[in-house]
Amino acid sequence: MTCGGIVVNMTSLNKDGIGIRVYGNNSLGFYADVGGEQLWIDVLRATLERGLAPISWTDYLYLSVGGTLSNAGISGQTFSHGPQINNVIELDVITGKGEFMTCSRNRNPEVFFGVIGGLGQFGIITRARIVLEEAPTRVKWVRLLYSNFSIYSRDQEHLISSKAPNYVEGFLITNENTTNEWRSSFSSPSKQSDIVSLLKKQGIIYSIEVVKYYDNQTAGTIDQEFQKLLKELNFIPELIFSTDASLFDFLARVPILINDKGLESHPWLNLFIPKSRISDFNDGVLATMLPRLNETAGLYIFYPVNRNKWDDRMSAVIPDEDIFYGLGLLHTSRPDEYQIYDKFNNDILEFCEKAGIEVKQYLPHYTSKADWIKHYGSKWGIIQQRKAMFDPKKILSPGQRIFNSA
Repeated sequence: MTCGGIVVNMTSLNKDGIGIRVYGNNSLGFYADVGGEQLWIDVLRATLERGLAPISWTDYLYLSVGGTLSNAGISGQTFSHGPQINNVIELDVITGKGEFMTCSRNRNPEVFFGVIGGLGQFGIITRARIVLEEAPTRVKWVRLLYSNFSIYSRDQEHLISSKAPNYVEGFLITNENTTNEWRSSFSSPSKQSDIVSLLKKQGIIYSIEVVKYYDNQTAGTIDQEFQKLLKELNFIPELIFSTDASLFDFLARVPILINDKGLESHPWLNLFIPKSRISDFNDGVLATMLPRLNETAGLYIFYPVNRNKWDDRMSAVIPDEDIFYGLGLLHTSRPDEYQIYDKFNNDILEFCEKAGIEVKQYLPHYTSKADWIKHYGSKWGIIQQRKAMFDPKKILSPGQRIFNSA
């Protein structure tokens, strides 16, 4: 991971660091000062004690604050509130030159915008000031199924253009195990045989997950509001599944993923795909290649987000279109089988290259400087400048081989 460098054990800051501190009031707004080593699950617990919560999340909360802010931090709230990096007010950073700097959009902005989404290349985040809002108490949570991709994508894009939902994500179903796992959060699907039949016919089913938040004041109208929203959509009417949950149970729905026996590998691929080529991507990848893995374990996430919720000054890279889709191919395999999925992921990237689909990798991994230059595109110049300014000896995160490869 470090190519002769060092690993910083950020969890050691738990002993003497700032931890999680909540501030603010109704007139000035609320925020939390959070140590970069803190996990989002602990941020959720601490802020909920005050009736507050951050507004943008990741699907998996057992990740560090500094880690996700060094990438982007995306989930079903991103379409409305932007990624987690768009909801940070201030940072404390230790640069590669050993300088301790407090930064924001107006104070030391070059450090701030460099570190946010900067893949750890310019500094180590030791504190983040995160936007909070009053937390709802419960969520109405619905899963909808589709057999037609164009209708599916049109409905997803309609939802992210609306202020009605609080959370929108999509899923790709290639085997019945996906719906069997719904029992953890939904009652057992009564239409399981219909889903299996449809899968055998098509090889893939598309799903949208929609959530609306509510509390005691709006509990009496939440069902009516949801029905109004659903009438605007064109899902398969007999294949709809719903449940109700507390905000905590919904946000913390993915359990901690730790396998002490080392029996699993996770050869994931995460992409941002421009909307203008999404049908071509479906024809060449989703509907054609993914069903080949119909007996394997994994979760496939696919949903659109709005570009205007991202700040282009940040180091994170996204497609240059008003709407783009996030794809997460979250494969799970035995340690001796990961090569199968690496090849599958590379086949997808090769398809996109040949088809001229200008995807951007999220959580990117490249092995040559030329690939990184292509990844950053027009941002490459500013990325080089920031590296020279804040880590001229190139000691931070050399294992990514952005500046330490041919």
